[in-house]
Amino acid sequence: MNQCLFSYGTLQKTQTQIALFGRILQGWPDVLNGYKTTTVEIKDEAFLAKGEQTMQQTAVATNNENDSIEGTAFELTEEELLNADKYEPEGYERIKIKLASGKEAWLYVAIKET
Repeated sequence: MNQCLFSYGTLQKTQTQIALFGRILQGWPDVLNGYKTTTVEIKDEAFLAKGEQTMQQTAVATNNENDSIEGTAFELTEEELLNADKYEPEGYERIKIKLASGKEAWLYVAIKET
């Protein structure tokens, strides 16, 4: 069964998709309402060794429908989703959200200082 993953950051990069999944993902523009982004410092050496920046965006629930994050909803397999889990830095978790399109998707958010 295919999964849906909402990305507003590094997983939208073609080079990241090819390195992580061996292909360019199929996706469509979508919006996550009731959230905004904030910047967090990443200290996970394994993540930084992949060439990613120290400062990254993370989604924060505001419960204010005027706040929103524009991004891309990607369709991927369960195995690819598990690869994405391994890619994300320490201190991030995957949660289920509902996009403006009505589609349910997974979203990575920081759960503590990384």
